[in-house]
Amino acid sequence: MKLIALILGLGLEHLATQLLHLRELRWFDPYFDIGVRGIKHLDRWAVYAGSIGVLILPLIPVLWASTVLRGTTIPWDLPYLLFAVLVVFFCLGPRDLGSEVEEYCEAVGRGDTEQAKRVLVELSEVEHSHASEIDAVEEAIFVQATNRIFGVVFWFIVLGPVGAWLFRVSDLLRRRVAFVVGREPDDAEVILPAVEAIHGVLVWVPARLATLGYALSGHFDDAFNCWRSYELRSELPFHRSNDEIVACVGKAAMALPREETPDSAVAAQSAMRLVRRNVFFWVTVIAVMTIFGWAV
Repeated sequence: MKLIALILGLGLEHLATQLLHLRELRWFDPYFDIGVRGIKHLDRWAVYAGSIGVLILPLIPVLWASTVLRGTTIPWDLPYLLFAVLVVFFCLGPRDLGSEVEEYCEAVGRGDTEQAKRVLVELSEVEHSHASEIDAVEEAIFVQATNRIFGVVFWFIVLGPVGAWLFRVSDLLRRRVAFVVGREPDDAEVILPAVEAIHGVLVWVPARLATLGYALSGHFDDAFNCWRSYELRSELPFHRSNDEIVACVGKAAMALPREETPDSAVAAQSAMRLVRRNVFFWVTVIAVMTIFGWAV
């Protein structure tokens, strides 16, 4: 059931492009803003508890719908299947990563540096003045693939629609708090570490599985050596190393010498091809698990 819903959800993402703007879920922003105002003056541990509360409340309708639809007597659990497909579709995102990469490559190709920079900032979520544009776009693609695809898929397999929705809401909350802090630093700065830690815990396992997928889908030796060397030298807390490790191993798995990547568009296309191979690898593994009854 989950495999079918996952395949249909991934397919719907590529077919229903006119609906993709709905996945940005901007209507959640007022809810997050209310939550931020309610917990920003609390002490440290109360902020963590309040952030978890803000995260859990939107799960209740999805949990209720899943329970009700799973209990119907309609053959093949069709209502539940359709609901699961819809949840997966809305949780993948908030924007289609492949379309965003294509938009960036087209801007680079026609020499529109302003548009290319705008798309890169959206992908990276921050300005990347410290890195070359090639490094920045590669890292952004691998990080966003975890946040937009692999994290959703992992938690959907583990907890069903509620799991996928949990991961998406945590990412939306993280993005919104980061935006509020950027606009009014004193207003929510105390909350940002809490929501980043919560999201980091949720993304830790899918990030490592995505990293393994990159190694198996690309150049294994280079990727594994990069992974091992990173773990040896990293001093970051476990929930803060997710982005760095997928970026490091993803770039190593591409194994493209810089003389073979004359511009950032080529690097972006190569990174996106590796992400797609990793998605295919994940779906294949889930299909095998389903055959043997390990994923239902």
